[in-house]
Amino acid sequence: MTAIKHALQRDIFTPNDERLLSIVNVCKAGKKKRNCFLCATVTTERPVQVNVVKVKKSDKGDFYKRQTAWALRDLAVVDAKDAVKENPEFDLHFDKVYKWVASSTVEKNTFISCIWKLNQRYLRKKIDFINVSSQLLEESVPSGENQSVAGGDEEAVDEYQELNAREEQDIEIMMEGCEYAISNAEAFAEKLSRELQVLDGANIQSIMASEKQVNILMKLLDEALKEVDQIELKLSSYEEMLQSVKEQMDQISESNHLIHLSNTNNVKLLSEIEFLVNHMDLAKGHIKALQEGDLTSSRGIEACTNAADALLQCMNVALRPGHDMLHAVKQQQQRFSDLREQFARRLASHLNSVFVQQGHDQSSTLAQHSVELTLPNHHPFHRDLLRYAKLMEWLKNTDYGKYEGLTKNYMDYLSRLYEREIKDFFEVAKVKMTGTTREGKKFGLHGSSGKLTGSTSSLNKLSVQSSGNRRSQSSSLLDMGNMSASDLDVADRTKFDKIFEQVLSELEPLCLAEQDFISKFFKLQQHQSISGTTNEVEEADGAALSRSYTPGVPQTISSEKDMIRQMMTKIFRCIEPELNNLIALGDKIDSFNSLYMLVKMSHHVWTAQNVDPASFLSTTLGNVLVTVKRNFDKCISNQMKQMDEVKISKKSKVGILPFVAEFEEFAALAESIFKNAERRGDLDKAYIKLIRAVFVSVEKVANESQKTPRDVVMMENFHHIFATLSRLKISCLEAEKKEAKQKYTEHLQSYVICSLGQPLEKLNHFFEGVEARVAQGIREEEVSYQLAFNKQELRKVIKEYPGKEVKKGLDNLYKKVDKHLCEEENLLQVVWHSMQDEFIRQYKHFEGLIARCYPGSGITMEFTIQDILDYCSSIAQSH
Repeated sequence: MTAIKHALQRDIFTPNDERLLSIVNVCKAGKKKRNCFLCATVTTERPVQVNVVKVKKSDKGDFYKRQTAWALRDLAVVDAKDAVKENPEFDLHFDKVYKWVASSTVEKNTFISCIWKLNQRYLRKKIDFINVSSQLLEESVPSGENQSVAGGDEEAVDEYQELNAREEQDIEIMMEGCEYAISNAEAFAEKLSRELQVLDGANIQSIMASEKQVNILMKLLDEALKEVDQIELKLSSYEEMLQSVKEQMDQISESNHLIHLSNTNNVKLLSEIEFLVNHMDLAKGHIKALQEGDLTSSRGIEACTNAADALLQCMNVALRPGHDMLHAVKQQQQRFSDLREQFARRLASHLNSVFVQQGHDQSSTLAQHSVELTLPNHHPFHRDLLRYAKLMEWLKNTDYGKYEGLTKNYMDYLSRLYEREIKDFFEVAKVKMTGTTREGKKFGLHGSSGKLTGSTSSLNKLSVQSSGNRRSQSSSLLDMGNMSASDLDVADRTKFDKIFEQVLSELEPLCLAEQDFISKFFKLQQHQSISGTTNEVEEADGAALSRSYTPGVPQTISSEKDMIRQMMTKIFRCIEPELNNLIALGDKIDSFNSLYMLVKMSHHVWTAQNVDPASFLSTTLGNVLVTVKRNFDKCISNQMKQMDEVKISKKSKVGILPFVAEFEEFAALAESIFKNAERRGDLDKAYIKLIRAVFVSVEKVANESQKTPRDVVMMENFHHIFATLSRLKISCLEAEKKEAKQKYTEHLQSYVICSLGQPLEKLNHFFEGVEARVAQGIREEEVSYQLAFNKQELRKVIKEYPGKEVKKGLDNLYKKVDKHLCEEENLLQVVWHSMQDEFIRQYKHFEGLIARCYPGSGITMEFTIQDILDYCSSIAQSH
C-alpha cells in the first residue's frame, strides 16, 4: 500500500501541488466490483483546501488517473454502518449518498480517522460521524483535541517529505565533485563534515574581524544623536514663535468669514427685494388704465389689454418659499385682487351694453332687407367686438364666472336678433316662391292657392281619355306631385331652385361667420378631426348639445367644442324649423321640388362637412337633409301608389298611359337636376322602384283593357319606355331598357300574327287541317287523297280569295290597326310593315305546302308576292 501511495503522490498529486494524507482501496456496493482508491488530500498553498479524490486504474495501462474530486466542506455525513462489529462498508454523503466497500476494516477505520482529523483542523465544521466507534475517535485525542490534531498532522507529514528542485540540484553538484560519493558514502560524509568545520571557522574569524568596524559605527551614531537633539531644541523655539502668529491668523480668518457671510446675506436680500419689486410692481399707467381706461376707443382698449396682461403676470408670479408670509406681499396681492375684480366688473358691464346696442342697431336695418332675399351682414359688429378678444381671454383666465355670464347674455341678445332676421328672411323667400304678399297670402303650409289644383282623392279617380293630342290628355290625367302640369312649368321649377339655393347660400356664410367669431371672441377651440357617417355626426352632436358644462370652471378642449355647438344651437335655434317649413312649402307647391332640394341640400352638407364635420351648420343641414330625403322618398312612393290606383276608360282606346309619360317627364327632369350630383345613388334607387312599378302597372292596365287589345297596350307603352331610356341613357336602367325592348318586340309580333289570321280565314283553316294530317303521320303527297283536303277542295278555297278580295281584306285590316294604335307613338307604319312581312311569310308557307302536298297539280294562288307588295303600298298611301 505504501508503494501505491508514493506512486499516486508522485504521478497525480505532486503536479497539482497536493499532499496525499490517507488512502483506502474501495469498490462500489451492490455492483460488479471494480476497485478504485479514495484519497484524502490537502493543498500545499494557502488557503489550504481539503479534498476527497477518487482515483482508478486506467483500462489501457498500469497508470492511475484522477476521476472525481469532492471538497471536504461538501461532506455532510460519514456513516460507518456498524460501530461494534467489523464491517468494511461505509457511506459518504456529499450531494448524494455514495456507498463503498473497503478492502479491509483497518483501511476503512484509518481513512475515517484521517477525515475526522482534517475536519477538526481545517474546516471547523460539524460533520456527522454515525455508527463510528468512539474508541476510534478517542485514539486520535491522547492529550487534548488540539494536540491530537497537530501531532497527527506532523506525524503524517514526517512520514514522507520530498526534496524540492533546488535541493536536488545542489546535491547533484556536490556528488559530481566527488567521484566516490555513491560507491563510498561514509568517505563522502566525512569529507562533507570536514568542509563544514572549515566553513564554521571562517565565519568565526569574519565576525571577530568586524568588531572594530562596529565600534567605529557606534561612535558615529552617538555623534548623530547629539546633533539631532540640538536641532530639536531649535525647532521647539521656532514652534513657540509661530504659535502666536497662528492665533492672530485664526482671528483674522474668523473676522473675514463673518464679513463674507454678511455680504452674502446682503446680496441675497437685495436679490429677493429686486425679484419682488420687478415681478410684483404694477406701473401707475397700468393701474390708471384698469381703473379709468376708455373701453370704447381702439387706443383705450389696447392700453387696457396691456394693463390686464401686466396685472395677470403680477398675480401669477411664482413666489419663492417664505414670500407669501411677508406683509407687503400680502398687501400687494390684495391690491391686485381688488384691481382685477374692479376691471372685470367694468369690462363685463361695458360688453353687455355693446351686446344690447348691437341688437338695436341691427333691428334698424331689417326694413331694407324685408323686400330682398338677403340676410343682414354682421361683419361690422364682429369686427368691433373682436377688439375685445384679448380682454375676453383675460376674463376667461381670471374670472370665469363673469366670462360665463357674458357668454349667456350674448346668446340671449343675439338669439332674439337672429330669430327676427331669419324669420323675416324666410318670409321673403316664401313670398317669392308663392307670389303672394305676407298680408294677403292664402298659400302656405296651412292653406292653398290657385296654383295648387287637384288632390290625391281626385288623382285616384283619374281615367284615360280618348285621344286627341298628348298635351290635352296629360293636362287632364295624372298629377304625380299634387299639382297641375299646366300651372307649373320648367320656369317655375327653375325659379324655386334659384330661391332655395339663395336661401342656403345666405345661411351658410352667416353661420360660418358667427361660429368663427364665437371661437375667436370667446377663445374657444372649434376644429376637431372627426370621421364617420352623417348619422354618427348627428348622434355625436346631439349628445354634445344635451350635456352642459359646469359653471365657473374653465373648460377643456373637448368641452369647448361642445360649448361652441351649444352656443350656435341657442343662437340659431330657429334655422332648422324654418328650413323644414320652407321645404314643406316647396314640396306642397310641387313634389318634384324635392329633387332640387335633395341635390342642393346634399351639396351644401358635403361642403359644410369638408370644412368642419362637427360644426353647427354641418349638423343642422344634415338633419334637414334627412327631411328632404324623406320628402323625396314620399314623392316616389306617391307616384308608385298613383300608378297602382290608376283607372282606364272602357269606351276609349288606351294609347300611351299617363304614368308612362309622367315617368318620362320625371326621368328627364331628374337627369337634368342630378347631373354630377353627390346623391346620385338615391336617384338610381328611385329609378329602379319606379320603373318596376311602371312595368307592373302597364301589364295590369293591358290586362284590364277592353277597347284596345292587350298586345297593342303593351307594345305601344313598352316602345315608349324603351325610346325614353335609350334617349336619356340612364346607366342603372340598362337591364330594364333591354327588357322593355324585348316586351315591345314580343307583343308587336304577337299582335301581327293574331291580326293576320283574319284576311285569309278559310285558307288558314284549310292549311291548318293539312298540317294536322301530316302531323298525324300521313305522308304529304298522300294528303290530296283525303276527301276533305283533295285538289277540288283546295281549288274551291283558293277561288274564294282572288286578288281583289285579298286587297279588300288588307284594307279592312289596315283600318282596324289604325283604329287600335294611338297617334302619339306613331307605330302604324312599323306595324303595317311587320304585317306585310308576316303576310308574305304565310304566302310562301302556303305555296310550299301546295308544292309538297299537291305535286304536279298546277294549283297556284290567285295573287302573287308582288301583288301583296302593291296592295300594301297602295293601302298605306291611300290612308
